[in-house]
Amino acid sequence: MTQYSILAAPAEHLLLEKNSEFLTFLHPIDSRDNAMAWVAHYRARYADANHVCWAYIIGNTRQPQTQAFSDDGEPGGTAGKPMLHVLTERELGNCLAVVVRYFGGVKLGAGGLVRAYSNAVSQAAGKARLRLISPSVELTIVVSFAFEARLRQLLQQYNAVLDNVSYSDKVRLSISLPQDAEPALREQLINETAGAALISTADSHAGV
Repeated sequence: MTQYSILAAPAEHLLLEKNSEFLTFLHPIDSRDNAMAWVAHYRARYADANHVCWAYIIGNTRQPQTQAFSDDGEPGGTAGKPMLHVLTERELGNCLAVVVRYFGGVKLGAGGLVRAYSNAVSQAAGKARLRLISPSVELTIVVSFAFEARLRQLLQQYNAVLDNVSYSDKVRLSISLPQDAEPALREQLINETAGAALISTADSHAGV
Protein backbone atom coordinates (compact mmCIF):
# COMPACT_ATOMS: atom_id res chain seq x y z
CA MET A 1 0.00 0.00 0.00
CA THR A 2 1.40 3.40 -1.00
CA GLN A 3 0.99 6.75 0.70
CA TYR A 4 -2.51 8.15 0.95
CA SER A 5 -4.00 11.43 2.11
CA ILE A 6 -6.41 12.25 4.92
CA LEU A 7 -8.21 15.41 5.96
CA ALA A 8 -5.96 17.38 8.33
CA ALA A 9 -8.38 20.04 9.60
CA PRO A 10 -12.07 21.04 9.38
CA ALA A 11 -13.27 23.07 6.41
CA GLU A 12 -16.52 24.88 5.60
CA HIS A 13 -18.18 26.24 2.47
CA LEU A 14 -21.50 27.83 1.44
CA LEU A 15 -22.96 27.12 -2.00
CA LEU A 16 -26.03 28.96 -3.31
CA GLU A 17 -27.96 27.15 -6.04
CA LYS A 18 -31.30 28.57 -7.27
CA ASN A 19 -32.02 30.11 -3.86
CA SER A 20 -31.20 26.88 -2.00
CA GLU A 21 -28.36 27.09 0.52
CA PHE A 22 -25.93 24.18 0.78
CA LEU A 23 -23.80 24.52 3.90
CA THR A 24 -20.89 22.08 3.74
CA PHE A 25 -18.76 20.95 6.66
CA LEU A 26 -15.75 18.65 6.39
CA HIS A 27 -14.40 17.02 9.56
CA PRO A 28 -11.46 14.68 10.25
CA ILE A 29 -12.78 11.42 11.75
CA ASP A 30 -11.35 8.04 12.72
CA SER A 31 -14.50 5.98 13.41
CA ARG A 32 -18.19 5.68 12.55
CA ASP A 33 -19.12 6.76 16.08
CA ASN A 34 -17.03 9.88 15.60
CA ALA A 35 -18.78 10.60 12.31
CA MET A 36 -22.27 10.02 13.69
CA ALA A 37 -21.57 12.31 16.65
CA TRP A 38 -20.82 15.14 14.22
CA VAL A 39 -23.93 14.36 12.15
CA ALA A 40 -26.03 14.55 15.34
CA HIS A 41 -24.33 17.86 16.17
CA TYR A 42 -25.35 19.40 12.84
CA ARG A 43 -28.86 17.97 12.98
CA ALA A 44 -29.30 19.74 16.33
CA ARG A 45 -27.56 22.94 15.23
CA TYR A 46 -29.63 23.21 12.03
CA ALA A 47 -32.86 21.64 13.26
CA ASP A 48 -34.91 23.82 10.88
CA ALA A 49 -33.00 22.67 7.76
CA ASN A 50 -34.78 20.64 5.10
CA HIS A 51 -32.02 18.05 4.82
CA VAL A 52 -28.77 17.15 6.59
CA CYS A 53 -27.00 14.78 4.19
CA TRP A 54 -23.67 13.15 4.88
CA ALA A 55 -20.95 10.80 3.64
CA TYR A 56 -17.71 9.57 5.14
CA ILE A 57 -14.65 7.50 4.30
CA ILE A 58 -12.24 6.07 6.85
CA GLY A 59 -8.78 5.04 5.68
CA ASN A 60 -7.35 5.16 2.18
CA THR A 61 -10.07 6.34 -0.22
CA ARG A 62 -8.89 3.77 -2.78
CA GLN A 63 -9.04 0.91 -0.25
CA PRO A 64 -11.31 2.26 2.51
CA GLN A 65 -11.65 0.57 5.86
CA THR A 66 -15.28 1.65 5.89
CA GLN A 67 -17.55 4.17 4.20
CA ALA A 68 -21.21 5.19 4.32
CA PHE A 69 -23.60 7.92 3.23
CA SER A 70 -27.16 9.21 3.70
CA ASP A 71 -29.53 11.16 1.42
CA ASP A 72 -31.62 12.23 4.44
CA GLY A 73 -34.88 12.46 2.52
CA GLU A 74 -33.52 13.72 -0.79
CA PRO A 75 -34.36 11.49 -3.80
CA GLY A 76 -32.28 8.31 -3.65
CA GLY A 77 -28.79 8.67 -5.06
CA THR A 78 -28.88 12.46 -5.42
CA ALA A 79 -26.97 13.53 -2.28
CA GLY A 80 -24.99 11.08 -0.16
CA LYS A 81 -23.60 9.00 -3.01
CA PRO A 82 -22.36 11.99 -5.05
CA MET A 83 -20.82 13.40 -1.88
CA LEU A 84 -19.00 10.12 -1.25
CA HIS A 85 -17.81 10.08 -4.85
CA VAL A 86 -16.20 13.50 -4.39
CA LEU A 87 -14.44 12.37 -1.20
CA THR A 88 -13.06 9.39 -3.11
CA GLU A 89 -11.94 11.37 -6.16
CA ARG A 90 -10.39 14.16 -4.07
CA GLU A 91 -8.67 11.52 -1.89
CA LEU A 92 -10.10 12.84 1.37
CA GLY A 93 -9.52 9.89 3.68
CA ASN A 94 -10.64 9.93 7.33
CA CYS A 95 -13.19 12.54 6.32
CA LEU A 96 -16.85 13.22 7.05
CA ALA A 97 -18.76 15.55 4.74
CA VAL A 98 -22.03 17.03 5.99
CA VAL A 99 -24.20 19.17 3.71
CA VAL A 100 -27.04 21.09 5.32
CA ARG A 101 -29.66 22.18 2.78
CA TYR A 102 -32.18 24.96 3.12
CA PHE A 103 -34.70 24.72 0.27
CA GLY A 104 -35.06 27.98 -1.63
CA GLY A 105 -38.39 27.33 -3.31
CA VAL A 106 -37.05 26.20 -6.69
CA LYS A 107 -36.84 22.47 -7.35
CA LEU A 108 -33.51 21.42 -8.80
CA GLY A 109 -34.49 18.02 -10.18
CA ALA A 110 -32.44 14.86 -9.71
CA GLY A 111 -29.61 15.96 -11.98
CA GLY A 112 -29.49 19.40 -10.40
CA LEU A 113 -29.31 17.90 -6.91
CA VAL A 114 -26.45 15.60 -7.87
CA ARG A 115 -24.53 18.55 -9.30
CA ALA A 116 -25.31 20.78 -6.31
CA TYR A 117 -24.26 18.26 -3.66
CA SER A 118 -21.18 17.31 -5.67
CA ASN A 119 -20.16 20.94 -6.15
CA ALA A 120 -20.81 21.76 -2.50
CA VAL A 121 -18.39 19.09 -1.30
CA SER A 122 -15.90 19.67 -4.12
CA GLN A 123 -15.67 23.39 -3.35
CA ALA A 124 -15.26 22.68 0.36
CA ALA A 125 -12.52 20.17 -0.53
CA GLY A 126 -10.77 22.97 -2.39
CA LYS A 127 -10.31 24.71 0.98
CA ALA A 128 -9.22 21.54 2.81
CA ARG A 129 -5.75 20.82 4.16
CA LEU A 130 -4.55 17.25 3.64
CA ARG A 131 -1.93 15.15 5.41
CA LEU A 132 0.00 12.27 3.86
CA ILE A 133 -0.02 8.92 5.65
CA SER A 134 2.69 6.34 4.99
CA PRO A 135 1.67 2.78 5.90
CA SER A 136 4.40 1.07 7.90
CA VAL A 137 5.17 -2.39 9.20
CA GLU A 138 6.85 -3.50 12.41
CA LEU A 139 9.45 -6.26 12.13
CA THR A 140 11.57 -8.20 14.57
CA ILE A 141 14.95 -9.21 13.17
CA VAL A 142 17.38 -11.62 14.84
CA VAL A 143 20.96 -11.80 13.52
CA SER A 144 24.42 -12.75 14.70
CA PHE A 145 26.65 -10.17 16.42
CA ALA A 146 28.90 -10.13 13.36
CA PHE A 147 26.06 -8.86 11.19
CA GLU A 148 24.77 -6.13 13.52
CA ALA A 149 26.79 -3.26 12.05
CA ARG A 150 25.75 -4.17 8.50
CA LEU A 151 22.12 -4.51 9.56
CA ARG A 152 22.15 -1.02 11.07
CA GLN A 153 23.46 0.29 7.73
CA LEU A 154 20.60 -1.42 5.92
CA LEU A 155 18.06 0.07 8.32
CA GLN A 156 19.29 3.55 7.42
CA GLN A 157 19.22 2.67 3.73
CA TYR A 158 15.56 1.61 3.93
CA ASN A 159 14.46 4.51 6.20
CA ALA A 160 13.67 2.16 9.07
CA VAL A 161 13.29 3.29 12.67
CA LEU A 162 14.99 1.21 15.37
CA ASP A 163 12.46 0.82 18.18
CA ASN A 164 14.33 -1.59 20.44
CA VAL A 165 17.44 -3.77 20.59
CA SER A 166 18.34 -6.60 22.96
CA TYR A 167 21.28 -8.97 23.24
CA SER A 168 21.53 -12.65 24.21
CA ASP A 169 23.35 -15.21 22.11
CA LYS A 170 22.26 -13.08 19.13
CA VAL A 171 21.06 -9.55 18.47
CA ARG A 172 17.32 -8.93 18.37
CA LEU A 173 16.10 -5.66 16.82
CA SER A 174 12.55 -4.35 16.66
CA ILE A 175 12.06 -1.91 13.79
CA SER A 176 9.43 0.07 11.92
CA LEU A 177 9.82 0.75 8.22
CA PRO A 178 7.74 1.85 5.22
CA GLN A 179 5.54 -1.04 4.15
CA ASP A 180 6.63 -0.86 0.53
CA ALA A 181 10.30 -1.26 1.58
CA GLU A 182 9.71 -4.54 3.45
CA PRO A 183 10.09 -6.99 0.52
CA ALA A 184 13.44 -5.49 -0.57
CA LEU A 185 14.83 -5.45 2.98
CA ARG A 186 13.76 -9.05 3.58
CA GLU A 187 15.38 -10.20 0.34
CA GLN A 188 18.63 -8.38 1.07
CA LEU A 189 18.84 -9.73 4.63
CA ILE A 190 18.24 -13.29 3.46
CA ASN A 191 20.82 -12.97 0.69
CA GLU A 192 23.52 -11.34 2.82
CA THR A 193 23.14 -13.73 5.76
CA ALA A 194 22.62 -16.82 3.60
CA GLY A 195 19.20 -17.24 5.17
CA ALA A 196 20.46 -17.02 8.75
CA ALA A 197 18.53 -13.83 9.61
CA LEU A 198 15.22 -14.49 11.38
CA ILE A 199 12.55 -12.00 10.31
CA SER A 200 9.04 -11.86 11.74
CA THR A 201 6.21 -9.38 11.47
CA ALA A 202 5.24 -7.85 14.79
CA ASP A 203 2.31 -5.72 13.62
CA SER A 204 1.15 -3.42 10.85
CA HIS A 205 -0.07 0.11 11.29
CA ALA A 206 -0.35 3.40 9.48
CA GLY A 207 1.70 6.35 10.61
CA VAL A 208 2.94 9.63 9.37
